[in-house]
Amino acid sequence: MNVYAISDLHLSATADKPMDIFGGNWEGHFEKIKSDWLSTVQEDDVVLICGDISWAMKMEDALVDLRSLAELPGKKVFIRGNHDYWWSGITRLREAAPNDSFIFLQTDAVKIGRFVFVGSRGWTCPGSPDFTDQDQKLYLREAERFRLAFAVADKLFEEGDQKIALVHYPPFSLKNQSTLFTELFEKNGVKKAVFGHIHGAAYFPLKTEKNEIEYFLTSCDKVGFKLVKIC
Repeated sequence: MNVYAISDLHLSATADKPMDIFGGNWEGHFEKIKSDWLSTVQEDDVVLICGDISWAMKMEDALVDLRSLAELPGKKVFIRGNHDYWWSGITRLREAAPNDSFIFLQTDAVKIGRFVFVGSRGWTCPGSPDFTDQDQKLYLREAERFRLAFAVADKLFEEGDQKIALVHYPPFSLKNQSTLFTELFEKNGVKKAVFGHIHGAAYFPLKTEKNEIEYFLTSCDKVGFKLVKIC
């Protein structure tokens, strides 16, 4: 079983949000992703999708976008991004999933094979540009959500398993490499962490290793609209 990741799909079947306004590389971006996905992923593989899935405002509209992923192979593990306004009510969302290949994480964890996937949205970290007092409150709240998620993961974890964390926002800033998120990942034995949110010309390393954890930036435009193999 292989584990892949990609994020920030920004699908828009029911919303007038053409992504090519952000650059010609976005033209037909989902077709590029699908082509790579179909040539890469097998049915027993896992694909991690780290938020900003759909531009829809309502769940019913977002489901149209989610159904476009239903035909693609592999288990699909999702977390919420800052633009996923349609994501409300995790129980309702799980009941509405197009098929059993869809797994939605919200302050919790899931075990697939020998991997335990832990996920939450995260937030802007101290050291980021224009970090405010309100950001500080949300940063602390999101760190607490990860603590709760790891409590779930601990109940699933067995010797020989590997923990992988999903977070939408980068779990550290370029000016502050140690945050509550990285400390939690280190304390709880995470081996790899995947995230998105960063786009365009904004600089952020695609892969970083810190304190024996590998961090992967997987925003689709940053990785050429191809899935990143995590392990």
